[in-house]
Amino acid sequence: MNGAPLLELSGPPHTRGFAHGRALAGRLRGFLDDSLARLGHLSDRPMDLDALRPSIAAHREAVATALPDLAEEVDGLAAGAGIERDEAWLLQLRRELLGYSRVTAGDCTTYASVRGGPVLAQTVDLNGNLDDQIAVLAVSGPRHRSLVLSFAGLLGYLGVNDAGIAVGLNLVLGGEWEPGVPPYLAIRHVLDSADSVDHAVELLCGLPLASSRSFTVCGEERAVCVESLGRERSVLEDADPAHTNHFLDARFAGRDEINVFAKNSSRRRLDAVREAGIPAAGDTAGHHRILSTPPVLVRDNGDIRRERTVAAVVLRPDLRELRLWPGDPSTVAEQVHSLR
Repeated sequence: MNGAPLLELSGPPHTRGFAHGRALAGRLRGFLDDSLARLGHLSDRPMDLDALRPSIAAHREAVATALPDLAEEVDGLAAGAGIERDEAWLLQLRRELLGYSRVTAGDCTTYASVRGGPVLAQTVDLNGNLDDQIAVLAVSGPRHRSLVLSFAGLLGYLGVNDAGIAVGLNLVLGGEWEPGVPPYLAIRHVLDSADSVDHAVELLCGLPLASSRSFTVCGEERAVCVESLGRERSVLEDADPAHTNHFLDARFAGRDEINVFAKNSSRRRLDAVREAGIPAAGDTAGHHRILSTPPVLVRDNGDIRRERTVAAVVLRPDLRELRLWPGDPSTVAEQVHSLR
């Protein structure tokens, strides 16, 4: 691929969404036409938009109640791209509509540190061959500007804002997934709103999340992980937090639904980060080496259903900077985006 486009999004919520949809209209329509945003390639059951509409409506109602501005932005995305409203919402909910499988080979390795300068870095491991759907959003939100990594029309995924707050995430499997705010929109809300790590944690703990995740939040002086299981949250304090795909809080570990083989992979990647040690914030080569070396790098084996590394990022809260390798980080060129 030839890199990820940068989209400048500003103005009221509908205007931001319209600009996003219009810029990627052809790509998003083609993606939706590919077995319903590739969900048909990933599921053992038929994936039909009409059958999914009740679930989409339930999630949309939950988002509209909790985050009305972002709900309006999704509607703007539909108008700009010339797609159905439910199709635009499906793009925000693909993971939740697919549900979770206990068999996952990888789904992101994340670490952060404030020693030697603040930094948050991670791989993005997804199924569905989504490296052709990457974009970077430069968002002027209601409170903060942010740089946001996006896939296939998502309003959020991970990123950094002009208050010096970076947020990354990992899939963890547990609890009942139910209509609520998808974690990607939760992260976008944090980047739009949070002034501090404490504020970010407060926002994440207050939202009715649709599915289980771990969030890593890094500011200029502090980094934490927030694990979410149903309506419960756990805030893990660590000088150098790292997370993969199993719960680290002992209270949640007994309810972890990841299978033993996937958990072994998750532990190997976590151990690899801890053994390598987190490089200083400015050591881009050191971060790239960790992110582009197995087992942290999950290579493509040709199976669209299997998670693989489709991007890697290094976020600098102090510089308000996002460094991105859009694709396999061991083979693609780096892109650098800054809010300054």
